[in-house]
Amino acid sequence: MKILLTGASGFIGENLRKLLCSRYKIAAPSSAELNLLDENAVREYLRAGSFDAVVHAASTRSNRRTGAPADMLDRNCRMFFNLVRSRQLFGRMLHFGSGAEYGRTTLPAQVQESYFDSRVPTDAYGFSKYICSKYAECLETVTVLRLFGVFGPGEDYTVRFISNACARVIKGLPIVIRQNVKFDYLDVADLAGVTACFLEHAPRHKAYNVCRGRSYSLTQLAELVAEVSGCTPRIVVRNPQLAPEYSGDNSRMLDELGPYQFREMKDSIRELYHWYQANAAHIDARQLQFDDSE
Repeated sequence: MKILLTGASGFIGENLRKLLCSRYKIAAPSSAELNLLDENAVREYLRAGSFDAVVHAASTRSNRRTGAPADMLDRNCRMFFNLVRSRQLFGRMLHFGSGAEYGRTTLPAQVQESYFDSRVPTDAYGFSKYICSKYAECLETVTVLRLFGVFGPGEDYTVRFISNACARVIKGLPIVIRQNVKFDYLDVADLAGVTACFLEHAPRHKAYNVCRGRSYSLTQLAELVAEVSGCTPRIVVRNPQLAPEYSGDNSRMLDELGPYQFREMKDSIRELYHWYQANAAHIDARQLQFDDSE
C-alpha cells in the first residue's frame, strides 16, 4: 500500500513514519517539498504519487507557551480542503481530528461520537477541526480519527506533561502540576497500530474516537513517572481540584476493529523515560521550568 503521510516533521507524523515504514511504502514530504497551503502543488503531488491512501497528520497547533498563531484556523482548514478537493486522485483519507472539536465547554467525560455538533468550539484549533469533520461527513472516502492526548518520544517536552515529568526527573527537578485533571492518554505506538487497522479495512462510520477509553489524573501519571525512574522526585500540585475530564468513549472503534491490546501505561512511560535518559544531553533544563513561575 502506498501512503502519503502529511505532517511527518511533527511529533505524531514522525513517529508514524518510523513505526509504519516497514509495513507500507510511505511518502512523507517536508513542508519545503510539499506546501499543503498551495492547492495546485497539492494536486500535482497527488497526481504524480498515485497514492492508495492519505494519512493527514499535519496541523497547526498552539500551547500555553507559544500561544495560538493568528492564522491557525485558516491554515488547518486550507490544508484539509486542498487535500480533499483532489480526493479523486487517491484512494481514501484518514484525517486526524481532535477531541477539541466537540468543544471543551461542558464536555462530558467519556464523550461519545454522537455528541459531535452539540457545541461549536470557541477556540480556533477546535473550530478548525470541527469545520473539517463537519465537511467530512458528506465525503465517502474520508474518515475522521479524533485524538485526545497522544504522547511519546519527540513531543514538546517543555509543556507536554508526561514528557515534561520524565525530563524534570532526569534533570533533578520536581514534577510540577498546574492543575490536576484526568486525560485519556494514548501511546503514539498504539496510535500507529490503530492507524494501520483503519488503513486495512473499510470503516463503517465517518468518525471515531481514537483513545484508550481510560483516563489518568496528572497526579497518577506523575507517580508512575516517579516509580519507573527509581527516584523520589517532589511532586508539586498547584491546584489539586480536578478540572473537567478530557476523555473519549472508544467503544465504536473497538466494535469495529475488535479487541485491541493497548500497551500498559506503566510500560509506555518506562520506555519513554528511558528514551529521555538516552537523550538527556538535549534536554534544556531552563525550558523545563516554564510552569514554575506561574
